[in-house]
Amino acid sequence: MSVRTLPLLFLNLGGEMLYILDQRLRAQNIQADKARKVMSDIISTMFNKKFLEELFKPQELYSKKALRTVYDRLAHASIMRLNQASMDKLYDLMTMAFKYQVLLSPRPKDILLVTFNHLDTIREFIRDSPTIVNQVDETFRQIVEVYGCLSEGEFQHIRQTLLIFFQDMHIRVSIFLKDKVQNSNGRFVLPISGPVPWGTEVPGLIRMFNNKGEEVKRVEFKHGGHYDSAQKEGSFDLYGDRLLTLGTNMYSISRPVETHVSGAPKNSALNTKESTAPNPLAKEELNFLARLMGRMEIKKTSGPEPGFRLNLFTTDEEEEHAALTRPEELSYQVINIQAAQDQQRNEELTRIMGEFEIDDQPQQKTSKGDDLLAMMDEL
Repeated sequence: MSVRTLPLLFLNLGGEMLYILDQRLRAQNIQADKARKVMSDIISTMFNKKFLEELFKPQELYSKKALRTVYDRLAHASIMRLNQASMDKLYDLMTMAFKYQVLLSPRPKDILLVTFNHLDTIREFIRDSPTIVNQVDETFRQIVEVYGCLSEGEFQHIRQTLLIFFQDMHIRVSIFLKDKVQNSNGRFVLPISGPVPWGTEVPGLIRMFNNKGEEVKRVEFKHGGHYDSAQKEGSFDLYGDRLLTLGTNMYSISRPVETHVSGAPKNSALNTKESTAPNPLAKEELNFLARLMGRMEIKKTSGPEPGFRLNLFTTDEEEEHAALTRPEELSYQVINIQAAQDQQRNEELTRIMGEFEIDDQPQQKTSKGDDLLAMMDEL
């Protein structure tokens, strides 16, 4: 797996989350000042300097549950609250939208352009808040600095890592079904025609090279599509137009969006409860989340402010029905642990955390344990 994938995954999924929340805030006629506060608080938390410093460190992706926990906290970084069913639907929409964009990216490096599209739209959400705009601009700079020098092969590695992350996720989304870009089994319909990326040859030829880099054999095959070379007049414009749509806000026109879990093969990860087998990366994930969440500084308001609940379904009845019919293995339960209020529990959690520590790094034991307890308190 590529160790440079996590920032792109987080920022693009976060961008899709903001698109959806913006659409639902408008659909439910939430007061403009409250809606602006929700978006500002979430974006400010998402682009927190210390948080991004941790995020951009080279590291492998972690489990879906670990990343889902980050977005649970991020979505509740303001006065808005989502119940379990709405949070499940929000995460489903986020992941399937970005999965589709990754699949449609003609070149691996185009994932970077998708990320810039997301950041451009996020910037518009908070254009009246110069401080937060500066946070987003700094992220632009970091992305250019980190990814601008990567080779095509490294971007291919990033794309493959993303596809591995999404490979067992087949949630049916009404917009995709209506537009006929998704089949009834939740799998996407990919085009096999149109212009190829600039500088890329039309499919149909396999070249084989020896260890000296010399071409030794050619094999032709039938690709079954109708591709155009980007060097033909007008082809590059068509390719560019299609690319510019990836990562843009598909919820700018209000449409009802529903999600449905499609059937999956018996050996699919969708039918496997993650809690039934020990995770060899459990320690690393806990420490990762402890560092990540312990550094997300959420600004507190000067006085109490009434919160409100956001519903991602048309009615409360639909939301309740979704919560009851949601497969157990796809639900993410949140456990509230008030460690700070009970000294005995605090000591017990500290002891447990000590068992997770790496023996050759005893000097970090205290800080990581404290970070994990702080994370649990926040959850």
